[in-house]
Amino acid sequence: MSDSPLLSLVVPVLNERESLGPLHAEISEVAATLGRPVEVIFIDDGSTDGSWGIVLKLAEVDPRVRGIRFRRNFGKAAALAAGFRAARGADVVTMDADLQDDPHEIPRFLDALQNKDVVSGWKQVRHDPWHKVFPSRVFNAMVSRLTGVPLHDHNCGMKAYRREVFREVKLYGELHRFIPVLAAARGFTVGELVIQHRPRKFGYSKYGFRRFAKGFLDLVTVKFLTGFGHRPQHLLGNFGLFPIGVGFLGLFLLAVNAVVRVVSDHTVGASSATQTVVAILSVGLLLFGAQLVIAGLLAELIVDRGPEDLEPYCVAETAGVA
Repeated sequence: MSDSPLLSLVVPVLNERESLGPLHAEISEVAATLGRPVEVIFIDDGSTDGSWGIVLKLAEVDPRVRGIRFRRNFGKAAALAAGFRAARGADVVTMDADLQDDPHEIPRFLDALQNKDVVSGWKQVRHDPWHKVFPSRVFNAMVSRLTGVPLHDHNCGMKAYRREVFREVKLYGELHRFIPVLAAARGFTVGELVIQHRPRKFGYSKYGFRRFAKGFLDLVTVKFLTGFGHRPQHLLGNFGLFPIGVGFLGLFLLAVNAVVRVVSDHTVGASSATQTVVAILSVGLLLFGAQLVIAGLLAELIVDRGPEDLEPYCVAETAGVA
């Protein structure tokens, strides 16, 4: 067992005091059957219900448990980023702390990870209210269509990764649900695994319309990052060329009209008011298009010379063996 690679379990926590003890017990039961060492990293994302106290107690009685507490709520993506940075395992499995993800699925994830770099869970049968399930399914279909990564459940918190994925993927905002998409854009292979979804015993779901709206905005960000992240001018410049072309066309037509009026002794051609409107619109389109092209050039400079970003979280304290 000592020669087997370490497995890291990364568990974000937000007000899950009642579920942490039962979850740790289930994880311990599964870990005893894996035949490889396991570490469990709980990231307290600004809980206010005493969850951190439970993490401290678990770390005292179980040397496999480590804890990270944020100074405030930074979001699930930041919690996962902190967990990934602290993880020492060759393989990493993420799961939610609300007991809806079943730790007994971990061996199946590890088997699937033999042929993939990322394995995403698919809660085919959901035990959530319809007003939670329906927006999630609409969102998943939209993400799959726009990104070309056909997963049924991008929102599933239970996923497995090879360690090298996290050297290529940066998390912030609400991008945690897009890790498979970001990984696929870097050339990693992505798979899917149907898993059991259990009814919630404690607390309440954090997913709702507000997160759906944020997720849509992050989807736009991911589409940009994966398609144009290292060549923003290809997007902004192309958008800028269209108004520039229309603006030049408008000015060309004005010039032609002026020539026609001179040749025909002012008897033919557009009225003065029409010419003024066309001139204003053409110049406006030229300026707008030029701004987009310039913005694209500036974005290219930022991508090429931008400094490394600060971590998207702030740690207050840690627990367990460093």
